[in-house]
Amino acid sequence: MPLTLTPIYAALCALVFLGLSWHVIAYRRVNRISLGDTGDKALLKRMRAQANAAEYMPIALILLALTEANGAPALAVHALGLALLTGRILHPLGFAATPQKFILRQVGMVLTLAMIAASALGLLGHALF
Repeated sequence: MPLTLTPIYAALCALVFLGLSWHVIAYRRVNRISLGDTGDKALLKRMRAQANAAEYMPIALILLALTEANGAPALAVHALGLALLTGRILHPLGFAATPQKFILRQVGMVLTLAMIAASALGLLGHALF
């Protein structure tokens, strides 16, 4: 059975990641920083926002693909995908802001972690029962 919904969220997450990457690259170019963060806190925040996405998106997208491949209803796949996408947009908006908008950061992480937990538990339940 081909995956038809997960590619939508994978593509949108990839675009979010590209935006975060560009945010780092543009700052590096303007400030002529080619390696590391040189103690620049603004660059470090941008780098961590990008890295956080790189840390959470892969496992979440794998779980989403497995959920869809195991026959979850389209509504469930969309709900999980939207939770992931929304979380991955809100988190860097809150994290990279000066001053930080902790509520956006927190809601972003809650959505991301809830999506991962729901997918993992659903897959376990499907596999065991």
